[in-house]
Amino acid sequence: WADAFMHMCSTMGLGGFSSHDASMGHFQSAAIESVAIVFMLIAGVNFARYFVVWRTRSLKPLLRCVETRTYLLVLAASIALISMYLLAHDEYGTAMEAFRHTAFHVVSLATTTGYASTDYAQWPLFAPMMMILLGCFAGCAGSTAGGIKMVRMLLMIKQARHELVRIVHPRAVLPITLGGATVPQAVMSSVIAFMMVYGATLAGLTLVMLFSGLEPITAATAVIASVNNIGPGL
Repeated sequence: WADAFMHMCSTMGLGGFSSHDASMGHFQSAAIESVAIVFMLIAGVNFARYFVVWRTRSLKPLLRCVETRTYLLVLAASIALISMYLLAHDEYGTAMEAFRHTAFHVVSLATTTGYASTDYAQWPLFAPMMMILLGCFAGCAGSTAGGIKMVRMLLMIKQARHELVRIVHPRAVLPITLGGATVPQAVMSSVIAFMMVYGATLAGLTLVMLFSGLEPITAATAVIASVNNIGPGL
């Protein structure tokens, strides 16, 4: 009961603390990992959406949310890609085993929870690096996840596309929209300013860590894990 209560708190809070040194690996249980995946996914969604779902007695507000759909799509695509990558590098003998470990760690790091069931730092470098980078943006606004939030990443991608189109069609009027609503310019300006400060912070702190004598991977992932509240680095 003590383990259950403590892990419930750190799963829904996406804090990632465990009552055991081996984290979720202590239990060696696919069932426990599966339950944790479900609730980490739930905690990574905007909690205001759940209120609307409860009030309307319908899942439509959740399914219609662009941020939530993108969040789930990015995680699903990442799990598929990393599972195939680990299989191709003979990290696991079966597809099911690769999927189990990949799904748990992708969801754990992308939602900035930080649980671990195995030493994923020993995987080929692409896999842990991609998972840590997902922690920078995958969580939804209004959730307990850290990072810059998925909605800001969506707006930045739309802004980049908008500017590229304007190079070709300088007189075109192309308002940036999200979920069918036009995003005010003031909001876009604040998002761009936030992203500039965020990027400068990551770059500056990484240089400080390099100056202290750390090698590049350790320095970069330590800063990313700290600034985004992910927890584990490489």
